[in-house]
Amino acid sequence: MYGSTREVAEAVAVALREDGSVVDVRPAAEVKRLADYGPVILGAPLIMHRFHKDARKFLARNREELQDRPVAIFALGPCTQDEQEWSDCRGQLADELQQLEWLSPVEAELFGGRFDPELLRFPLNKFAGAAEASDARDWEAIRRWATGLEGRMV
Repeated sequence: MYGSTREVAEAVAVALREDGSVVDVRPAAEVKRLADYGPVILGAPLIMHRFHKDARKFLARNREELQDRPVAIFALGPCTQDEQEWSDCRGQLADELQQLEWLSPVEAELFGGRFDPELLRFPLNKFAGAAEASDARDWEAIRRWATGLEGRMV
């Protein structure tokens, strides 16, 4: 919606590149085929209790190829440190993964997200009201997760 997921994907890529991996960061909507890729890390914000539509389309479009390679998933959800918001988002991620019974990710993780009402477009900006901007991304946790993938994505 406004680049938060891409920023996290770039941070994951930096950590993996430091370990010697070759990494390409691309929006899910732009990836039309996976023949040129090995392992896949899919990042998606949770919007209205679901993965962003581009992630859902990516998964559907590449279902067969994703079954034959290592896949890790990260989702961005809670924009505050409120434990109830985190719990709700963990449930949303679990629900999304349960619907993907054909996929067995080597890892799936929830990270905090960013919310900036000034960057929202219609109609979402009408629902934001007087909400304040917030950023719950934990860059160190993101880095630890990425480096923990080393050796598991083969």
